[in-house]
Formats: sequence, C-alpha cells, structure tokens
Amino acid sequence: MAFSAAKALFSVFRIPHSSSVGAPLLISSSSSTGHIVDLPLVSDYFIMITIVGTIAAFYSNASVVVQGRREFMRRGSLRLVKNAKTRVCCSQIRLEDSVDDDETCELVNGVELTLGEDHADRIDAYLLKAVKNNNGTGVLLLSDVLGFEHSATRDFAYRVACNGYNVLVPDLFRGNPWTKDRPSSDFELWRAQHAHERVAKDINTSAKWMVEEFLAAGISKKLGIIGFCFGGGRLVETLAYDEGVYFSTGISFYGTRMELSLAPSVKVPILFISGDHDPLCPVGPLHEMAKSIGRGSRVLVFKNRGHGFAHRPESPEEDRDAEEAFMAMRNWLHKSLVANEELNASSV
Repeated sequence: MAFSAAKALFSVFRIPHSSSVGAPLLISSSSSTGHIVDLPLVSDYFIMITIVGTIAAFYSNASVVVQGRREFMRRGSLRLVKNAKTRVCCSQIRLEDSVDDDETCELVNGVELTLGEDHADRIDAYLLKAVKNNNGTGVLLLSDVLGFEHSATRDFAYRVACNGYNVLVPDLFRGNPWTKDRPSSDFELWRAQHAHERVAKDINTSAKWMVEEFLAAGISKKLGIIGFCFGGGRLVETLAYDEGVYFSTGISFYGTRMELSLAPSVKVPILFISGDHDPLCPVGPLHEMAKSIGRGSRVLVFKNRGHGFAHRPESPEEDRDAEEAFMAMRNWLHKSLVANEELNASSV
C-alpha cells in the first residue's frame, strides 16, 4: 500500500517529453499497469523521490535504488541525456515453463534520444533496456497512430524490456500523433501529413542506429520488430525491403493497410496476431500473407476480439486475451532471437 501511495506521488510530477538539451530523467517503475514515470533531475524532486521511495520500500519490503548519472551516447547526433535507475518488481509478468525465469528483470534503464545526423531528419525516440537480465538483443517497436508517448505503447515496451530486451520506440509522427479528441473525418487528412516515404526512412534510421550501437558493443545479432495497427502494417513493408539484413523476425499486432503483394519479399517469419471481429485487420488476408511468406510464419486469432485488444484491453476478458497474446509474442521472440542465437553459438 505504501509503495502504491509513493507511485501516486510520483505521477504528480510527470512531465511530457522534452526536446531541449538535457533530456528529462526517466525512471521506469512498475505498478499494476506498468506505468513509466518521467521526472526532471531537479534537486528537490530527487530528494523527494529518495525519501518517498525509501519509506515505501521499508513498509512494503520493496527494494528501491535511485542512482542519478549522466550517460553520453556514442553518436554525435545524440544529446547528452540524464538517466536514473529504480529497482522494479515484474511480478505482473507470468513466466511460462518454456522460458528460464531465473533472471527475471529487476532493473529497467530508460533514456530519451534524438536519432539522425541531419537536423531536418532527426527523430525523437526512447530506449528501454533490461539491466540484470539483458540478453543483448534489440527490438524495434512501431507504435499505433496514437504515437510513441501514449501510455499503452510505453507500458508494452516496458514489459518487453523487462523480459531481457533492448527496446527502441521511435516517434513515427514527428510530434504530431493522432488524438482521440479529433473528429474521425479528419483522420485521412492527418494521415496524409505523414508521407509514406518519410515514415519508411525514419524506421530505417532507427533500425540502422540500433544495429550500429550493437556492432560498436561487439554484438552482431539481428533485431526483432514489433508493430501495432499502423506500425503493424509498416512492419510488413519494413521486412520486405529489409530482406533479412537488419531483422530476423517480426510480430504484427492487427496491422492496418498491409500490402499482400509485399509478402513474397519478406525473408523472415512473422507472427500475425489479431481478433476475428477486427474490421481494420481482417483475418483472411493474414492467412494469405503468412502462407505467402512461409518460413514458419503463423497467424494467431482471438475469438470475439476487435482492434487494439492486446495493448489497449478494455475489459477483464480482453485483459486475459491480451496476456495470452503477450505470452505468444514473448515466446516467439525468445525462440527467434535468443534460443536460435544460443543454438548457433553452440554449434560453432
């Protein structure tokens, strides 16, 4: 109870993403919904966090570690960012017997970045990294139209990182995501403002950045890619043009406006997840696409589920299916990115 009260206090000081030099302190904490809390590194706030966190830890047996530090990212195009760690509990994540749970994460490290060499092509993004159980594998997460800062996307990215991954989430809409308070009649006009070629270029810039960061660290693993809705549709296109260079697998959650003609060009397996009541992502074309791609691609359909249920569940029933979808995604990532890598390494 004390820990929950402390979380409520933290949320009072939540600030939006800042594009100014010296990005805000990012503290990743887990609550019942896995929210991420952003706090500026100001002495008064830092003291308050330390005091409240210590009290909460004492009364709830939660171990809280606050450590302020500055991390300079290697690329000159990235800003100096401030970063902190808070010990978190991942008890909301069920671990299946098929996955080793000895190294369940205790720390998630988050930094806000700006990618790109040219000022006109710079992209805001955030990177969430597992600390204790980091498996050295990168995942690019493409958001839905609500954007990379929407709480549902951040929560999902946090949970993926909590399972050992380094998750990069770029701002595909350059600070102009769709908002639910806008009339639906404006949607196509809004979407037209985000040129197809520009979004594809931003995705490629993000993937290239991750690969270069891993290579600089002496790691040559390929990436995984996850996409929701808008991002799920762009995922198929990304993999088709990538041709197995950057990525070794993908998971598309109810992708929209996917081009079936691109399927034969995809060189890696994709897990398609959708509901059978989703008018934006009909199941029929998904089966056709998976068959055309081959390579072990699979379609997972949830009965009586509509659009967005896996990362934005709105009922206890959707919550249960969302958890099952997350587990399916998690096992797919583990098999494709971690287990296969370990198998290849052992055979050398």
